[in-house]
Amino acid sequence: MAFENERFHSGAAHSVTLEERERLCVSGVEEVESFDENTIVMVTSGGPLVVRGSDLHIEQLSLDGGQLRVEGQVESLTYEDDRGGRGGLLARLFG
Repeated sequence: MAFENERFHSGAAHSVTLEERERLCVSGVEEVESFDENTIVMVTSGGPLVVRGSDLHIEQLSLDGGQLRVEGQVESLTYEDDRGGRGGLLARLFG
């Protein structure tokens, strides 16, 4: 099912594939705002996406192709509301 929202202009297709809660592939990635072993915050063509877990490692990142591959124990995937802008998203997550 296609999802369109005026706030996210990119024409890049967005998809998320999670295998065994250990391998995550995301397409339509426009920017990775922050990452550590427990949290990855990114902007996708489908909206801001936060991945939480443990031992998270970015195995592959191609912003030209909009592809991100993560390995580790994935506990949650959350799309955040971007009303406050990108700085507002980070402030809500880490403030």
